[in-house]
Amino acid sequence: MQIQRLFSELCLLLRRERVTCEEMARLYEVAPRTIYRDMDVLSGAGIPVYTQRGRGGGVALLPGFALPRTLLTEAEQGAVLAALQGAAAAGAEGASALDKLSALFARGEEEEHWLAVDFSPWGGDQAAQETFYLLKEAILGRRVLAFRYYSARGEATQREVEPRQLVFKGQAWYLWAWCRKREDWRFFKLLRMEGVRDTGEPFSPRPSPPELAEVEPDGFGRPVSLRLRFAPSAAFRLAEEFAPSQLQRQADGGAVVELDFPEGEWLYSYLLSFGEGCLVESPASVRRELARRAATVAAAAGWTDGKKN
Repeated sequence: MQIQRLFSELCLLLRRERVTCEEMARLYEVAPRTIYRDMDVLSGAGIPVYTQRGRGGGVALLPGFALPRTLLTEAEQGAVLAALQGAAAAGAEGASALDKLSALFARGEEEEHWLAVDFSPWGGDQAAQETFYLLKEAILGRRVLAFRYYSARGEATQREVEPRQLVFKGQAWYLWAWCRKREDWRFFKLLRMEGVRDTGEPFSPRPSPPELAEVEPDGFGRPVSLRLRFAPSAAFRLAEEFAPSQLQRQADGGAVVELDFPEGEWLYSYLLSFGEGCLVESPASVRRELARRAATVAAAAGWTDGKKN
């Protein structure tokens, strides 16, 4: 514990010109005399730390002092800090590491951060942050997780999984885990996981998991080849949801997309979200099913043959 506190104190002094003993005592929840003893330890280790009493006094390092940084070049240091700026969005540990390494690399607060990452939804969600932390702890501790999962087909099932990794893919967070129910590796979308709990049951890592690209999200159906024609009104969404190479731009401002999608509830919900802005040119089976679902939605709203009942 003392070693961790000493390292943290040193990082603080590297970032700040001067810190009072009272402030450090409050920060580390120790008595001021403990801070003085810590400074003696740092000084004995060759760190040029000194204390200045009186108004405006405190603890400081001799100007120009920095820990050896020759292990990484300036460019490599910048790359590490940029990565940590992204990691800081996923939890307090990332922010703490960013703060410490910024000090070790002698990167001052005046340096502009060119990258900002925030994975949280607009408006914030404390419960989501807590779930994220629970998942991380279970992965690192190799403990089984239990939760209720809603698949893309609309099915709700209870799952027990051996978590392997958190993955950000396709604009969403997924848990990559061995599913005991399916007896296979699965992706689980975090937004569809409910009542997540750490069972406390330990597990041994399974050998040779597949590459991420070979694993499909749980609950998706067989792939189906689609040809979709989008109206100009859908252009703003197409730019966000498809790669430029997937879009066949049309003279009217619309676009044609040809690709394989997993068939299931997700697919039809996605296509219906475009309203009249999306026409399924093929296959006919998907077009008929989409028309049936659209008619069901219209009937539920009290519309028949384009007229309000």
